Amino acid sequence: MSPPSAVSSTTATAVTTDMGKPSTRESYSGLIWLVAAAFFMQALDSTIVNTAVPAMADALGVTPLGMRSALTSYVLTLAILIPASPWLCDRFGTRRVFGIAISVFAIGSLLCGLSQTLPQLVMARVLQGCGGAALMPVGRYVLVRTIDKRDFVQVMSTVATFGLLGSVLGPLLGGALVEYTNWRLIFLLNVPVGIVGIWLNRHEMPEYRLDKANRFDLVGFLLFAGASALLLAASEFAADEHIRWAEMGTLVLMAIGLGIVYVWHSRRTDHPVADISLLRVRSVWVSLSGNLLTRLGVSGMFLLIVLFLQVGCGWSPLMAGLMMVPQALGSISAKWLVNRLLIRLGYRRMLFANTLIVSVLLAMFALLGPHTPMAMIALLVFVYGGFMGMQYTVMNTLIYTDLDIKHASMASSMASTTQYLSMSFGIAMATLLMQTLLHGHGNAAYVVAFRWTVIVLAIITAVASRVFARLDKVPIATVPSSA
Repeated sequence: MSPPSAVSSTTATAVTTDMGKPSTRESYSGLIWLVAAAFFMQALDSTIVNTAVPAMADALGVTPLGMRSALTSYVLTLAILIPASPWLCDRFGTRRVFGIAISVFAIGSLLCGLSQTLPQLVMARVLQGCGGAALMPVGRYVLVRTIDKRDFVQVMSTVATFGLLGSVLGPLLGGALVEYTNWRLIFLLNVPVGIVGIWLNRHEMPEYRLDKANRFDLVGFLLFAGASALLLAASEFAADEHIRWAEMGTLVLMAIGLGIVYVWHSRRTDHPVADISLLRVRSVWVSLSGNLLTRLGVSGMFLLIVLFLQVGCGWSPLMAGLMMVPQALGSISAKWLVNRLLIRLGYRRMLFANTLIVSVLLAMFALLGPHTPMAMIALLVFVYGGFMGMQYTVMNTLIYTDLDIKHASMASSMASTTQYLSMSFGIAMATLLMQTLLHGHGNAAYVVAFRWTVIVLAIITAVASRVFARLDKVPIATVPSSA
């Protein structure tokens, strides 16, 4: 058997075009804006629905917590399809893949805005996810290939800032649209943005592809997709009023079985869809596992805070969305400190300390109630946003620190897959905890359930700090070719 592709000393020669300029931030400012816009659009769509959940639930005839399928279906589709993005880029080129992804995303957004029932909305969200699955990994991959290494952290910080803006402005915009217009505009706004993105893609996106792409690992892809879908289906059984333990347990065991088969399969495949041999590098497995645990704890917070403010405290959708703005301001303010703190502390100490601080801030949300002053809530949200902004930026760049450039595409795919898979299960877990701890349907019941839920999520997030503590004190320069 040939050596695993992650550590093989031979790779196909990439064909590049449009690369006559030096790899600097100034030379590729248009590309950076394009990728930032894609991150913004995708992040906006991931969170803009949160503020509109009560209104959408009322229009579609379901409970607010029952709307989680409209949220998790989109994120899970991203996680399942992202592993195919490296092969698609190798086979068809980054410019074509990115352009088609934006087009499909815009069409899915249009169908979401026209949906009349929850199943229709879920199907349209899945189509959205099919397009969105290529936006983040292809964008990251192109930046890794194009931007000089000395500029990479700062460029990723800039791009992540726009993504964060989309994440936090989403609830505000969603609240305003619900209160003054119609929730359907939440999705329809993506259509003109997508048209602009298609035009920018044709002019700014460099073309990376292989002369001859490797064979696509269809078996591995189906195994991974099946395991992910089974785990999410098991969480749906857990949401029933009378939990069907037998069915849920069967689905979990089947998912574990598929995962074990995939590990066996990937070790016998030259070009697996997710190359687990990269996990031999300490910074890679710490990055992926730490990302997974951290996002399990924090991914559901957007939805929980909105439900707490609207249902528990009786706030309007616009006011609930407005309270997310301090988080954006905190994130943007803190991101300019990332480079300095990384130089001073390094990845290991910074992630360990920052993750613990995030978990403490999560637990502090349990102190909030209907009579808490708005200024105090805004201050907590601002501080939480600042530390989360640093957390995301550092986590998103950690996986590349010890990798050779030839592994950038696979690393980008694995990082994005882990991110969205953990987001999907984080949202599902947060809503399940909330539903389990919810006794009654009054405002006070939502407040109590929210408090206990954030405490549990804080504990999960704190565990991630122990994972980051496993980082090497002195990073390795590259992946050894004979590792």
